[in-house]
Amino acid sequence: MTTDATSPQPPNDDFHVFDTTLRDGAQREGIHLTVADKLTIARHLDDFGVGFIEGGWPGANPRDTEFFQRAAREVEFRHAQLVAFGSTRRAGVDVADDPQVAALLDSGAPVVTLVAKSHDRHVELALRTTLDENLAMVADTVRHLRARGRRVFVDCEHFFDGYADNPDYALAVVRAARDAGADVVVLCDTNGGSLPARVSDTVRAVREATGARLGIHAQDDSGCAVANTLAAVDAGATHVQGTANGYGERVGNANLFPVVAALELKYDRRVLPPDALTEMTRISHAIAEVVNLPPATHQPYVGVSAFAHKGGLHASAIKVDPDLYQHIDPELVGNSMRMLVSDMAGRASVELKGRELGFDLAGDRELVGRVVARIKEQERNGFTYEAADASFELLLRDEAAGRRDRFFELESWRTITDHRTDGGMVNEATVRLWVKGERVLATGEGNGPVHALDQALRTALERTFPQLARIQLIDYKVRILEGRSGTQSTTRVLITSGDGQAEWSTVGVADNVIAASWQALDDAYTYGLLRAGLRPAG
Repeated sequence: MTTDATSPQPPNDDFHVFDTTLRDGAQREGIHLTVADKLTIARHLDDFGVGFIEGGWPGANPRDTEFFQRAAREVEFRHAQLVAFGSTRRAGVDVADDPQVAALLDSGAPVVTLVAKSHDRHVELALRTTLDENLAMVADTVRHLRARGRRVFVDCEHFFDGYADNPDYALAVVRAARDAGADVVVLCDTNGGSLPARVSDTVRAVREATGARLGIHAQDDSGCAVANTLAAVDAGATHVQGTANGYGERVGNANLFPVVAALELKYDRRVLPPDALTEMTRISHAIAEVVNLPPATHQPYVGVSAFAHKGGLHASAIKVDPDLYQHIDPELVGNSMRMLVSDMAGRASVELKGRELGFDLAGDRELVGRVVARIKEQERNGFTYEAADASFELLLRDEAAGRRDRFFELESWRTITDHRTDGGMVNEATVRLWVKGERVLATGEGNGPVHALDQALRTALERTFPQLARIQLIDYKVRILEGRSGTQSTTRVLITSGDGQAEWSTVGVADNVIAASWQALDDAYTYGLLRAGLRPAG
């Protein structure tokens, strides 16, 4: 990365996609980014093709200062320009003597975003200065940075509230920034309380009154940040700010991903490099991993459930034409359609899910009918196949074969938990199985009865099936089913397993949590051996 205005130009300077994940997004409760985390996210955002990446507030904390230093050495930006964030000079201080302004220049970032007060009450109560001095603070700082070769954007904080209370003063702030040389004046819905009609009307009025190039920064406190951003675009804004996955203070910021997808796919604006939109789902999930938050499953466009279909009516229509129940082709954003199998499933759902798993069921109505009936019966008993594709595939195989084919047959299992007087606890399990006509007895110990049962099952099977060494249990979930009571309730267990190349989930249901766990373990290892290319005898 170069450290002057020769840094990469955004893909289309007529319209700006500006990401503030590393600054505003990092203010979300529960997010704590190291410098290494910020560098990784910056690379992901550059790969996505955003025009500007706001890296933080240099001088405000050592971490952000270090980020700009390391980014200059370690990141080769291909699409994005790095942006330093800071405030206008302090009241009563010459701009050349303000250390915070000096830190913005020292960061080496070619673009600077200045936050400025545009609400008269905030000027007088928060800054404790006069309205005229605030205008001078804006103009002086913009000119100072522009004279030193920096491109300047001005974020007008609390703009929509300020414009509603005192439109003349809010417009004066916009004009001060514009006249001093700011490239973009960004109207900020800082408290997140505005609604789309108000945003649209305000942006249009400000544009007509000032002629300034306008941007939009929307918080999501009223659940309208994405809609407000697009409303601003409709009114003439040509600069949109947002964060990856909507991260941010309180309930978050405008989610950059649905904003960009709408611009590209609904507005037909080319705001990203060619083919970059197909990377959106991957980028979203990769950033979620870095911030150590699970990807939001129901997030528009990129969530794993964004194109998941459960109802039988939907499945019947999708079988004819996926566009009937999908607003876009999910592959355009790097996602994929999924069919969910549940007690709502009809024949079309099962056929489509079977096709997804590699089974052509279209010509066998009797088989499809049996599978649908079996699913409905099982779900009445507490099973769920929405999150247990592996168990569903085994059910499908059983019905297709007309029998239950497995690599082993259970004779019995037993678990024992010893609680010692010294406070220690020992969990032991014993399994008796039939494997290829041979009776096998094995024991195992673990840090809980289910772990011990898993160890005993592995011991019993690994001599015959060494492929099990690659299979690991990744996640284990227990749920007490609704409508039942306390320790006598029916229990559902979901287990996620993997072999280093893929993951799969299995389900078990019983009145006893260990019995439910056994069912899920049985399916997990059976499916894993099938994935390894083995076939049961029989």
